Amino acid sequence: MNITVNGLQLHYEQYGQGQDVLLLHGWGSSLDAFAYLGGRIAKKYRVTALDFPGFGGSELPPEPWDVEQYAVLTLAFMKAIGLQDPIMLGHSFGGRVIIKLCGTGRVNPQKLLLVDAAGVRRKPPMKTRLRTRTFKIARWVLTRKLWAKACEPTLNQVRTYFGSADYNAAPPVLRQTLVKVVNEDLTHLLKKITATTLLIYGENDTATPVADAKIMEREIPDVGLCIIPDAGHWAFVEQPSMVAGIIDNFLNIG
Repeated sequence: MNITVNGLQLHYEQYGQGQDVLLLHGWGSSLDAFAYLGGRIAKKYRVTALDFPGFGGSELPPEPWDVEQYAVLTLAFMKAIGLQDPIMLGHSFGGRVIIKLCGTGRVNPQKLLLVDAAGVRRKPPMKTRLRTRTFKIARWVLTRKLWAKACEPTLNQVRTYFGSADYNAAPPVLRQTLVKVVNEDLTHLLKKITATTLLIYGENDTATPVADAKIMEREIPDVGLCIIPDAGHWAFVEQPSMVAGIIDNFLNIG
Protein backbone atom coordinates (compact mmCIF):
# COMPACT_ATOMS: atom_id res chain seq x y z
CA MET A 1 0.00 0.00 0.00
CA ASN A 2 1.04 3.59 -0.63
CA ILE A 3 0.17 6.85 1.11
CA THR A 4 1.39 10.42 0.74
CA VAL A 5 2.55 11.98 4.01
CA ASN A 6 4.16 15.42 4.29
CA GLY A 7 4.53 15.45 0.51
CA LEU A 8 6.36 12.11 0.30
CA GLN A 9 4.97 8.88 -1.10
CA LEU A 10 5.46 6.11 1.44
CA HIS A 11 5.09 2.38 1.02
CA TYR A 12 3.79 0.23 3.85
CA GLU A 13 2.10 -3.10 4.53
CA GLN A 14 -0.60 -3.93 7.05
CA TYR A 15 -1.88 -7.38 8.00
CA GLY A 16 -3.40 -9.32 10.89
CA GLN A 17 -5.97 -8.21 13.44
CA GLY A 18 -5.86 -6.98 17.01
CA GLN A 19 -3.75 -4.46 18.91
CA ASP A 20 -1.39 -2.51 16.66
CA VAL A 21 2.31 -3.29 16.28
CA LEU A 22 4.53 -1.01 14.17
CA LEU A 23 7.71 -2.46 12.63
CA LEU A 24 10.55 -0.10 11.66
CA HIS A 25 13.49 -1.48 9.66
CA GLY A 26 17.19 -0.74 9.77
CA TRP A 27 19.42 1.38 7.55
CA GLY A 28 19.78 0.06 4.00
CA SER A 29 16.93 -2.39 4.53
CA SER A 30 13.17 -2.35 4.01
CA LEU A 31 9.98 -3.76 5.47
CA ASP A 32 10.70 -7.00 3.57
CA ALA A 33 13.22 -7.89 6.27
CA PHE A 34 10.30 -8.47 8.65
CA ALA A 35 8.46 -11.00 6.48
CA TYR A 36 8.93 -13.94 8.86
CA LEU A 37 8.77 -12.02 12.12
CA GLY A 38 5.78 -9.97 11.02
CA GLY A 39 3.89 -13.11 10.08
CA ARG A 40 4.45 -14.54 13.54
CA ILE A 41 3.32 -11.36 15.29
CA ALA A 42 0.23 -11.13 13.06
CA LYS A 43 -1.15 -14.29 14.67
CA LYS A 44 -2.38 -12.04 17.49
CA TYR A 45 -1.81 -8.42 16.41
CA ARG A 46 -2.41 -6.06 13.51
CA VAL A 47 1.04 -5.47 12.05
CA THR A 48 2.05 -2.32 10.18
CA ALA A 49 5.47 -2.26 8.52
CA LEU A 50 6.78 0.98 6.99
CA ASP A 51 9.49 1.64 4.40
CA PHE A 52 11.39 4.70 5.61
CA PRO A 53 11.92 7.50 3.06
CA GLY A 54 14.80 6.49 0.81
CA PHE A 55 14.31 2.75 1.29
CA GLY A 56 12.14 0.02 -0.16
CA GLY A 57 9.19 1.48 -2.03
CA SER A 58 9.23 4.93 -0.39
CA GLU A 59 10.51 8.12 -1.98
CA LEU A 60 13.85 9.68 -1.13
CA PRO A 61 13.80 12.56 1.34
CA PRO A 62 14.14 15.92 -0.46
CA GLU A 63 17.30 16.82 1.48
CA PRO A 64 19.66 15.20 3.98
CA TRP A 65 17.64 14.33 7.07
CA ASP A 66 18.54 13.73 10.70
CA VAL A 67 16.86 11.37 13.16
CA GLU A 68 14.37 14.03 14.21
CA GLN A 69 13.07 14.45 10.66
CA TYR A 70 12.56 10.70 10.33
CA ALA A 71 10.78 10.73 13.70
CA VAL A 72 8.47 13.56 12.61
CA LEU A 73 7.66 11.73 9.38
CA THR A 74 6.97 8.48 11.25
CA LEU A 75 4.65 10.25 13.67
CA ALA A 76 2.79 11.90 10.77
CA PHE A 77 2.46 8.50 9.08
CA MET A 78 1.04 6.98 12.26
CA LYS A 79 -1.53 9.75 12.52
CA ALA A 80 -2.45 9.44 8.85
CA ILE A 81 -3.36 5.75 9.16
CA GLY A 82 -4.79 5.93 12.67
CA LEU A 83 -2.06 4.35 14.82
CA GLN A 84 -2.01 5.64 18.40
CA ASP A 85 0.73 4.45 20.75
CA PRO A 86 1.21 1.05 19.07
CA ILE A 87 3.66 -1.54 20.33
CA MET A 88 6.84 -0.73 18.42
CA LEU A 89 9.64 -2.96 17.14
CA GLY A 90 12.73 -1.42 15.59
CA HIS A 91 15.87 -2.91 14.12
CA SER A 92 19.08 -0.85 14.06
CA PHE A 93 18.15 2.57 12.61
CA GLY A 94 14.48 1.81 13.30
CA GLY A 95 15.49 1.64 16.95
CA ARG A 96 16.97 5.13 16.72
CA VAL A 97 13.65 6.52 15.52
CA ILE A 98 11.76 4.70 18.27
CA ILE A 99 14.10 6.03 20.96
CA LYS A 100 13.64 9.55 19.57
CA LEU A 101 9.84 9.28 19.59
CA CYS A 102 9.44 7.53 22.93
CA GLY A 103 12.26 9.35 24.71
CA THR A 104 10.62 12.68 23.87
CA GLY A 105 7.16 11.53 24.95
CA ARG A 106 5.51 11.85 21.54
CA VAL A 107 4.66 8.14 21.50
CA ASN A 108 3.92 6.15 24.67
CA PRO A 109 3.44 2.47 23.87
CA GLN A 110 2.91 -0.23 26.45
CA LYS A 111 5.80 -2.28 25.07
CA LEU A 112 8.91 -1.76 22.94
CA LEU A 113 11.22 -4.20 21.21
CA LEU A 114 14.65 -2.90 20.23
CA VAL A 115 16.55 -5.40 18.09
CA ASP A 116 20.25 -4.63 17.55
CA ALA A 117 19.11 -1.03 17.92
CA ALA A 118 21.35 1.96 17.29
CA GLY A 119 21.33 5.21 19.22
CA VAL A 120 24.31 5.00 21.58
CA ARG A 121 27.28 6.91 20.18
CA ARG A 122 30.60 5.63 21.39
CA LYS A 123 34.01 7.26 20.94
CA PRO A 124 35.47 5.52 17.88
CA PRO A 125 38.80 3.70 18.19
CA MET A 126 41.99 5.54 17.27
CA LYS A 127 42.27 3.69 13.95
CA THR A 128 38.82 4.90 12.90
CA ARG A 129 39.53 8.46 14.03
CA LEU A 130 42.78 8.54 12.03
CA ARG A 131 40.97 7.17 8.98
CA THR A 132 38.28 9.84 9.26
CA ARG A 133 40.89 12.57 9.72
CA THR A 134 42.80 11.38 6.64
CA PHE A 135 39.61 11.41 4.57
CA LYS A 136 38.72 14.94 5.66
CA ILE A 137 42.20 16.22 4.77
CA ALA A 138 42.07 14.51 1.35
CA ARG A 139 38.59 15.91 0.70
CA TRP A 140 39.73 19.43 1.65
CA VAL A 141 42.69 19.25 -0.72
CA LEU A 142 40.70 17.79 -3.63
CA THR A 143 37.84 20.31 -3.39
CA ARG A 144 39.93 23.49 -3.68
CA LYS A 145 38.32 25.80 -6.25
CA LEU A 146 41.28 25.86 -8.69
CA TRP A 147 41.29 22.13 -9.34
CA ALA A 148 38.03 20.76 -7.87
CA LYS A 149 36.49 19.94 -11.27
CA ALA A 150 39.54 18.03 -12.47
CA CYS A 151 39.78 16.15 -9.17
CA GLU A 152 36.17 14.89 -9.08
CA PRO A 153 37.09 11.33 -10.24
CA THR A 154 39.84 11.15 -7.62
CA LEU A 155 37.50 12.45 -4.91
CA ASN A 156 34.98 9.75 -5.77
CA GLN A 157 37.72 7.13 -5.48
CA VAL A 158 38.70 8.53 -2.08
CA ARG A 159 35.06 8.41 -0.89
CA THR A 160 34.80 4.80 -2.02
CA TYR A 161 38.05 3.84 -0.29
CA PHE A 162 37.32 5.52 3.03
CA GLY A 163 33.52 5.17 3.15
CA SER A 164 31.62 2.32 4.80
CA ALA A 165 29.59 -0.14 2.75
CA ASP A 166 26.39 1.65 3.78
CA TYR A 167 27.85 5.00 2.79
CA ASN A 168 29.10 3.84 -0.60
CA ALA A 169 25.85 2.07 -1.47
CA ALA A 170 23.67 5.10 -0.75
CA PRO A 171 22.64 7.87 -3.16
CA PRO A 172 24.13 11.31 -2.31
CA VAL A 173 21.20 12.56 -0.22
CA LEU A 174 21.31 9.41 1.93
CA ARG A 175 25.09 9.58 2.29
CA GLN A 176 24.76 12.97 3.93
CA THR A 177 21.80 11.70 5.94
CA LEU A 178 23.86 8.75 7.22
CA VAL A 179 26.58 11.10 8.44
CA LYS A 180 24.01 13.11 10.40
CA VAL A 181 22.33 10.02 11.80
CA VAL A 182 25.38 8.15 13.08
CA ASN A 183 26.77 11.25 14.78
CA GLU A 184 23.69 11.79 16.96
CA ASP A 185 23.84 10.33 20.45
CA LEU A 186 20.41 9.47 21.90
CA THR A 187 21.66 8.07 25.21
CA HIS A 188 20.17 10.98 27.19
CA LEU A 189 16.66 9.98 26.02
CA LEU A 190 16.81 6.38 27.25
CA LYS A 191 15.92 7.18 30.87
CA LYS A 192 12.73 8.90 29.67
CA ILE A 193 11.30 5.79 27.99
CA THR A 194 8.32 4.60 30.02
CA ALA A 195 7.40 1.46 28.06
CA THR A 196 8.29 -2.05 29.15
CA THR A 197 11.23 -2.65 26.83
CA LEU A 198 12.88 -5.79 25.52
CA LEU A 199 16.40 -5.52 24.08
CA ILE A 200 17.51 -8.27 21.68
CA TYR A 201 21.13 -8.17 20.49
CA GLY A 202 23.39 -10.59 18.65
CA GLU A 203 26.42 -11.52 20.74
CA ASN A 204 28.71 -10.95 17.73
CA ASP A 205 27.16 -7.66 16.60
CA THR A 206 29.92 -5.23 15.64
CA ALA A 207 27.68 -2.44 14.29
CA THR A 208 25.68 -2.07 17.52
CA PRO A 209 27.63 -4.21 19.99
CA VAL A 210 26.42 -5.72 23.23
CA ALA A 211 28.24 -2.90 25.02
CA ASP A 212 25.60 -0.55 23.60
CA ALA A 213 22.86 -2.87 24.81
CA LYS A 214 24.35 -2.80 28.32
CA ILE A 215 24.14 1.00 28.33
CA MET A 216 20.50 0.82 27.25
CA GLU A 217 19.81 -1.80 29.90
CA ARG A 218 21.28 0.50 32.53
CA GLU A 219 19.41 3.63 31.40
CA ILE A 220 15.91 2.44 30.42
CA PRO A 221 13.80 2.10 33.61
CA ASP A 222 11.75 -1.02 32.76
CA VAL A 223 13.91 -3.22 30.57
CA GLY A 224 15.18 -6.73 29.89
CA LEU A 225 18.08 -7.86 27.69
CA CYS A 226 18.38 -11.03 25.62
CA ILE A 227 21.72 -11.76 23.97
CA ILE A 228 21.43 -14.12 21.00
CA PRO A 229 24.33 -16.58 20.57
CA ASP A 230 25.96 -17.09 17.17
CA ALA A 231 24.33 -13.96 15.76
CA GLY A 232 25.53 -10.56 14.61
CA HIS A 233 23.72 -7.37 13.65
CA TRP A 234 20.81 -9.25 12.09
CA ALA A 235 19.95 -11.46 15.03
CA PHE A 236 16.30 -11.88 13.99
CA VAL A 237 17.41 -13.11 10.54
CA GLU A 238 20.40 -15.19 11.65
CA GLN A 239 18.52 -16.91 14.50
CA PRO A 240 14.87 -16.48 13.44
CA SER A 241 13.29 -19.23 15.53
CA MET A 242 15.09 -18.23 18.72
CA VAL A 243 14.28 -14.53 18.35
CA ALA A 244 10.68 -15.24 17.33
CA GLY A 245 10.23 -17.45 20.39
CA ILE A 246 11.49 -14.69 22.68
CA ILE A 247 9.17 -12.17 21.03
CA ASP A 248 6.24 -14.60 21.21
CA ASN A 249 6.76 -14.82 24.96
CA PHE A 250 7.15 -11.04 25.39
CA LEU A 251 3.98 -10.33 23.40
CA ASN A 252 2.03 -13.30 24.81
CA ILE A 253 1.55 -14.93 21.41
CA GLY A 254 0.26 -18.47 21.90
